[in-house]
Amino acid sequence: VQLMGCGTILREVEAAAQLLQEEWGVAADIWSVTSANQLRRDGLACQRWNLLNPEAESKVPYLTQQLEGAVGPVIAASDYMKTYFDQLRPFISSAFRVLGADGFGRSDTRDKLRHFFEVNRYFVVVAALSALVEQGSVKPATVATALKKYGISADKLDPSLI
Repeated sequence: VQLMGCGTILREVEAAAQLLQEEWGVAADIWSVTSANQLRRDGLACQRWNLLNPEAESKVPYLTQQLEGAVGPVIAASDYMKTYFDQLRPFISSAFRVLGADGFGRSDTRDKLRHFFEVNRYFVVVAALSALVEQGSVKPATVATALKKYGISADKLDPSLI
């Protein structure tokens, strides 16, 4: 899988990669995305150039180039709103999942906040395994086992609705 993070959440992404490898036998590449905004600008500039130059060779966004040949789904985690990484969706051809902190936190520590918004290392692992289920690489029972192992309840309130 391909795991993306930015800022301090990158440490959670790195921890998730380690958990994926050690506990689930899933290899992960880690991508430090320093500016999703700039990647989007580049992608939009390529789209515009291609629109206005139909007979020329098409330009390919930098992000698309970098992910070319990368195996597996892309999971992006951010302490920002989901839209921060979701703006990259048009430039990623693989299955793409975004975890982010939408709304107002009701937590006294960063760890509790990340659990509340479902963006900590365990939710990154579960998102990656779930995406692999959709690709047919992992059985659904694996995700159920991970949820149980990490103490994540299906009855947990959806943070976007609170």
